Amino acid sequence: MELNELIKMKGSQKVTMLTAYDYQIAKILDESGIDMILVGDSLGNVVLGYEGTKQVTMNDMERHIAAVARGVKKAHIIGDMPIASYNNVSDALKNAKKLINAGAHSVKLEGLNPEVIRALVSSGMPVLGHLGLLPQTAVDLKVKGKKRDEADRIFSDALELDKLGVYGIVLECIPVGLAKKITDNVNALTIGIGAGVHCDGQVLVINDMLGMLHNHKPKHVKQYVNIYEVIKTATQNYISDVKGEKFPTDEYSFH
Repeated sequence: MELNELIKMKGSQKVTMLTAYDYQIAKILDESGIDMILVGDSLGNVVLGYEGTKQVTMNDMERHIAAVARGVKKAHIIGDMPIASYNNVSDALKNAKKLINAGAHSVKLEGLNPEVIRALVSSGMPVLGHLGLLPQTAVDLKVKGKKRDEADRIFSDALELDKLGVYGIVLECIPVGLAKKITDNVNALTIGIGAGVHCDGQVLVINDMLGMLHNHKPKHVKQYVNIYEVIKTATQNYISDVKGEKFPTDEYSFH
């Protein structure tokens, strides 16, 4: 989907976004009609087995963006810029270009870094901002903006990002009222994750939404299916069939 079409959806139609990290899932999401696919650095947690996102590298992001891009024909693909990849303007421009070359249509980066964002936007790079809970630098994974001074700072940062020309802002784990205030006062799309119904769109980590992680269900996640149990049951049935010599039968054999 063209970025201009997405931007026009503000105030008229909700934008849908999910994460994807591989060809097969991306293809399914695209064929299902998802508007945007985020190749998030959350792949560190759910794909690479890291404790968080801080260990994710540019090589990781390029590889997974390329895989996702091979499966997508319509959806807008966002490449997450990993930690330490945009510490200065030179690095940001170089690394953002790598993600675009890998197959992303735009890039996302956390927090407010006016010099970097201004340089990216000026170079013609579509940028998605990210405020609230910032996993790359957060000391604790808690709701942000409950206290007045923190809420004021997040709101101020959102206004600044909007002025800098980002096309959208991910609002992660902030109070509903603050998310509404931001949405009502910026031209950029607001994409919520744990930020309530008033955002212009919503995003979830696909592994959370599908219930792929055992005993892991954050408050802001609606689990649409429990894939963990589906895969576990299927695997146990397979093990039982093989050990009991019930598979393969003649139906699955060549003569």
